[in-house]
Amino acid sequence: MCKPKYYLTTAIAYTSSRPHIGNSYEIVLADSIARFKRMEGFDVFFQTGTDEHGMKIEEKAKEAGISPKAYVDQVAGIVKANWDVLNTSYNKFIRTTDADHEAQIQKIFKKLYEQGDIYKGHYEGMYCTPCESFFTESQLVDGKCPDCGREVHPAKEEAYFFRMSKYADRLIEHINTHPEFIQPPQRKTEMMNNFLLPGLQDLCVSRTTFKWGIPVDFDPKHVVYVWLDALMNYITGIGYDAEGEGSERYQKYWPADLHLVGKDIIRFHTIYWPIFLMALGVPLPKQVFGHPWLLMNGGKMSKSKGNVIYAEDLVKLFGVDAVRYFVLHEMPFESDGTITWDLIIERTNTDLANVLGNLVNRTVSMTNKYFGGAVADCGAEEPVDGELKAAAAALRDKVQAKMDALRVADAITEIFALFKRCNKYIDETMPWALAKDEAKHDRLSTVLYNLVEAISVGAELLTPFMPETAEKILAQLGAEPRGWEKLNVFGLYGNGGKVTEKPEILFARIDVKEMEAKIGEITAQYAPKDPEPEKEEVPGVAQITVDDFGKIDLRVAKVVACEPIKRAKKLLKLTLDDGTGTPRTVASGIAPWYKPEDLVGHSLIVVANLKPAVLCGVESQGMILAADAGENDVKVVFVDGIAPGSKVR
Repeated sequence: MCKPKYYLTTAIAYTSSRPHIGNSYEIVLADSIARFKRMEGFDVFFQTGTDEHGMKIEEKAKEAGISPKAYVDQVAGIVKANWDVLNTSYNKFIRTTDADHEAQIQKIFKKLYEQGDIYKGHYEGMYCTPCESFFTESQLVDGKCPDCGREVHPAKEEAYFFRMSKYADRLIEHINTHPEFIQPPQRKTEMMNNFLLPGLQDLCVSRTTFKWGIPVDFDPKHVVYVWLDALMNYITGIGYDAEGEGSERYQKYWPADLHLVGKDIIRFHTIYWPIFLMALGVPLPKQVFGHPWLLMNGGKMSKSKGNVIYAEDLVKLFGVDAVRYFVLHEMPFESDGTITWDLIIERTNTDLANVLGNLVNRTVSMTNKYFGGAVADCGAEEPVDGELKAAAAALRDKVQAKMDALRVADAITEIFALFKRCNKYIDETMPWALAKDEAKHDRLSTVLYNLVEAISVGAELLTPFMPETAEKILAQLGAEPRGWEKLNVFGLYGNGGKVTEKPEILFARIDVKEMEAKIGEITAQYAPKDPEPEKEEVPGVAQITVDDFGKIDLRVAKVVACEPIKRAKKLLKLTLDDGTGTPRTVASGIAPWYKPEDLVGHSLIVVANLKPAVLCGVESQGMILAADAGENDVKVVFVDGIAPGSKVR
């Protein structure tokens, strides 16, 4: 029987630096989807890789004193090792320096030029080097790059352009008639309202100011713009040929079923990419999912801020599956997720060690203690069994529904709901009490059978998310994988099966103090090398102009949450609503004068454009105004009754 195909891709990682866990989240998310589709019976092809051209890499290589190729070879090796340490099951790791990819890019560029979709001109605008993108003045946000928020600089050069407007109406029609194309739905609204409906400008698709790129073969002083180069990996990686029909793999797997990308690059994947494909006469991918970000203490991870966490360090401290569980479980469908060291410890101790690990250990231990490890359903049913059986039988379809909607965190929650139901079942049936009454022998055996069977179902469905743990659980229970078609049937564990004699501890409880010491050693490696010295208070105040004052963004913000910062007696962490729709985190040294409950619900004034700083592991995105009200007395300036976001002038 021929299996249905499923082609899944991640965005390819840019080889400018080592990926942190915020970058690595995407590969784990994609892997869980790929493994789940294989479990369902799909013929899956899962591609990932690295994006290796561009000015930024040329500059990084120059700083390192090596060639660009040597530089990207090093970083690509780090990326691949990172993906491997997270136990991801990709089928192909493509590099945009692969010879076959580079050859196809030259063919594609020439084809688009010859059919009139690409033309030569000059470009003048504001250029963001990290994003490899040009912007007009009107597209900038506060004078900075609208995508990454970094500085831009004027640039002018001869360039080739792609006629984007030629295909805009066709793309708008496609998006409107295929509501599933862009996910989550809010990303569709952003793309339509911010880019497509206002009208598309022609896109610069070549550069002459640097050399590290794929040369335009008929005009060698130009190299292909990195986005045209990078996006094509999704078809070149499976054998697309601009001069023919392409390989058997391309014919089989294209169009892609899912492009999984970060929300910051969804514009390139839902506007540029489909238009390029239209010009090539290639079918469009079925779906693009722009996932949210994984933030550290509410802010984006940055090496310069010292708030990065790397996958290798997490795996060393917590284990592969604990890391996989955490990043998948903590990432909502639409809004950004948060990672903190404290939260990882908490999740490991509660969800993994207690809910799951303790459940398996108790079940195996009781089966060994009371029945020598033998598992048998003696038919001694009671009404309380029905709810557990129903929950186990219904789990497959519940998880499938969540995964079909790409709600991976919710799918994991469904599985752990069954494990929690198993723990409740133990409390309801009290096997230790049944064991004291010989007349309850059959009932005790049935209870333990029901537990083994229910956990087996949950463990098998856990496989895409925590593959090593699922395998260990099934082995300890003496259960064979039953396969997708039978996962909704309760009672398939055969009588006479045996659990392992010595159950393995799946997740040991973490000693918080010991772990904090280990974390301190790791985070010290990534602290900024040259922290800004503390500024002494200047006696007297210098005069400033109106223009100087105008540079300060003062606005009203409402305190929606507040909590102490561990290991910082003077600091409070405030979460503010400043009217932008995105929560703002501020660390303020007012703990000696205010308790968190004194601040929540009040409105105050925040300096909103203060350069972010990391204080005791918390990224502070501003400063609140307070007054020295006397010796050793500080008063926050409250402005209750004024709407969040109101400017103070």
